[in-house]
Amino acid sequence: MNDGMTLDELAVPLRALRLLATDFGHLAAPTVRVTPIFPDQLELSFHGDLAGFEAWREALDIVPDAVQYDTQGESGRTCVLHASTKYAGAELELVGYGDVPALATVGAA
Repeated sequence: MNDGMTLDELAVPLRALRLLATDFGHLAAPTVRVTPIFPDQLELSFHGDLAGFEAWREALDIVPDAVQYDTQGESGRTCVLHASTKYAGAELELVGYGDVPALATVGAA
């Protein structure tokens, strides 16, 4: 757990975030998550903005084949894209959530 953990112990993902802001400050702002539960992990997520996810994927040099695709929610109406990479010593998780087009969900039924 995180009993007694200090902010210094989250330095790796926080440093990575600082570098990302410097190197890619022109890209869409993600939701950012740093947690003492996974002290070496930095998560960048995009809700309803798959174009933002794609721009970050390209900037981080994550190949398209490394992206995992899944669906969630009632009747699989939300698509989830997930990719991970190392960045500045942190395990960077890139996640995108978007609506599944209506035609795709009709065909799945």
